Amino acid sequence: MASVLLIEDDASVREGLELALRRQAHTVHAAESGELGLEKLRVYQPDIVVLDLMLPGIDGFETCRRIRAAGEVPIIMLTARSDDFDIVAGLEAGADDYVTKPIEPRVLDARIRAVLRRAVSERPASEEGSAAERHGGLVIDRSGLVVTKNGVPVSLTPTELKLLLELSRTPGQVYSRQQILAAVWDHDYLGDSRLVDACVQRLRAKIEDVPAKPDHVQTVRGFGYRFGRS
Repeated sequence: MASVLLIEDDASVREGLELALRRQAHTVHAAESGELGLEKLRVYQPDIVVLDLMLPGIDGFETCRRIRAAGEVPIIMLTARSDDFDIVAGLEAGADDYVTKPIEPRVLDARIRAVLRRAVSERPASEEGSAAERHGGLVIDRSGLVVTKNGVPVSLTPTELKLLLELSRTPGQVYSRQQILAAVWDHDYLGDSRLVDACVQRLRAKIEDVPAKPDHVQTVRGFGYRFGRS
């Protein structure tokens, strides 16, 4: 179903996940280190990267940053700990989602499919042919799935783009973090608000003139976010 780059240093975990993902019809390219993973990223150009955070040499956080600097391929990070610092640091480094160990292959497969559904090729039919929307210097072309800021294209990951499209669909409407999780991440079960907050932070860094004082993605304290001022 997808070309997956799996970067995991534990041989037993790597081999088990590789076998399980292939059983789900995915093509898997495996690497045991961040360095080798970056090489295979250039060679195979996978649809998605599954990345362990605890790697020898270049750790998962730095590997994630380098992958994100090279392009917008989706990243799911694996962590042996549910430590908030590790999770938030990984999300801020550019990961789209995370799964904690021990990993249930069916859960990982579901997360992979959910992330890939946000890919640019998944264009909502209801938005075909719609006109570009202008919000100051920010222009959102829903039909072409292109975002520009002051005439310059903005490079967004599939998750960042889906978040922007969802929030900007009804400017001024307030969305709770749980509503955003369900709409963007397909997490309709005890969702993790850290996914939303980290993605909002990355999106603001790309579309706002002053990310610390956003004009577009506004925080509604104690509830969630809205696009534009009320």
